[in-house]
Amino acid sequence: MKKYTFTILFLFACVLATAQNINDVLRLSTENIQGTARYQGLSGAFGALGGDLSALNINPAGSAVFLNNQFTLTAANYNSANESSYFGQTNNSSLNTFRFNQGGGAFVFENSSGNNDWKRFTMAFNYDMVQNFNDALYISGPSDQGIDNYFLNYAEGVPFGNILLQDGEYIEDAYLDIGSSFGYSAQQAFLGYYGGIIDPLNASDDNGTDYISNASYIQVNQDYTQSTSGQNSKMTANFASQYKNFLYLGASMNFNSVVYNKITTLRESGFAPNSEISFTSFDNFLHTEGYGFSFSLGAIAKVNEFFRVGASYESPTWYDLKDETSQKINSDLADSDIGYINFDIVNVYNSYTIKTPGKVTGSMAVVFGKNGLLSLDYAFQDMSNAELRPNNDPSFASENEYISNQLGGVSSIRVGGEYRLGRVFSLRGGYRYEQSPFKNGITVGSLNGYSTGVGFNFGPSRLDVAFNQSFRDMDKYLYDTGFPTPAHINKKNTNVTFGYTINF
Repeated sequence: MKKYTFTILFLFACVLATAQNINDVLRLSTENIQGTARYQGLSGAFGALGGDLSALNINPAGSAVFLNNQFTLTAANYNSANESSYFGQTNNSSLNTFRFNQGGGAFVFENSSGNNDWKRFTMAFNYDMVQNFNDALYISGPSDQGIDNYFLNYAEGVPFGNILLQDGEYIEDAYLDIGSSFGYSAQQAFLGYYGGIIDPLNASDDNGTDYISNASYIQVNQDYTQSTSGQNSKMTANFASQYKNFLYLGASMNFNSVVYNKITTLRESGFAPNSEISFTSFDNFLHTEGYGFSFSLGAIAKVNEFFRVGASYESPTWYDLKDETSQKINSDLADSDIGYINFDIVNVYNSYTIKTPGKVTGSMAVVFGKNGLLSLDYAFQDMSNAELRPNNDPSFASENEYISNQLGGVSSIRVGGEYRLGRVFSLRGGYRYEQSPFKNGITVGSLNGYSTGVGFNFGPSRLDVAFNQSFRDMDKYLYDTGFPTPAHINKKNTNVTFGYTINF
């Protein structure tokens, strides 16, 4: 075997890949309340208000409300906190990150022609980090379902001869070649066998498809960690205009950039005294990157001096993505060269597409002159329309059917208010609710969040501070097969955001 570690990049046929699934769709179909501090202070309820760069995410007509040029820069401290419950054992984990999450500007052009009904034109460019993927999760407990079940499920139906090393073949080469030639299931069966977790029922039969576990246990102690990082960022190019004194119209093109990393580790111990295995370890790394595009249209109408209504449509987002995966495994019975299969041995998959569903939003707001305002947004997105592409990929077709059966319509409500104390000081608050994307309402629960904030207006500039917190419960399956009992996760995200705006 080789006596050094190196990198192999191997291109998988997409039909053989099983790395893409409903979780990827959900990760890219939701956008947290990020953006400017004023936007966060009102829980994002800006659909009928406008006048804020992050409000373009809700209604692109909002930039026509600007009266002058402006530039805004925002930074936030993110805290993700997770409480896991798994086979009666509770654990907590948290992660803090600080990032610049928004920056952009708007340029206002007044129409000097007195007879023209189009009063104002606005061009705006804005960057928002719409999803921060930085998170940490720790799960531990005495489970009755070990990692041997994962490998047994994947090995079922795989001929033993397909996963054997050939004469003179390096183990890391075989790992990649088997995945390419026979698919993901055979590759996992190979890992389970040379990792010492499973054996064929009949080692002399290359055509045999039955396997047995080398682990014996009633309960096995498991420690599972998951660390994720990256972001889904959106760059928006916007154009809007004011018609007479009552109608604002706008359109935006949105360009997303995605970077996502996930590392999971599983350690098992506490097997039965007669077990051939006394410990196992299994590590996985996923790297996803790519780009997305969508467009949005919107309108805001001033019904009278106090009341405004808004409506907007955001098209589906088409993401072009590429995945890379790596794995490591070990146990008492593992092959002596198993360490050569590590995170330096990389599976590179063909690019694929995720189409997230479009969204419609209806909004209303009451503006009390210079004293304050109240705003309400309602949005709807049918998650059952999400798709993995190409559609002629059998694994994607099966997953799309699963998505259609499991996911449903998502209604969300955002309510926000602002009260101005004189010319300088403003108080803000908001609430938001987002329905579970799952028809059962359990796998991922509904989201509830609230926000508060303050603003200091200095005339040519403004300083804003916001506190935003959201709560959601979900079930977390450690792996996609072999682990029928999920961990229950209570997730809390907290953002403290600071923004500075300059008018010019």
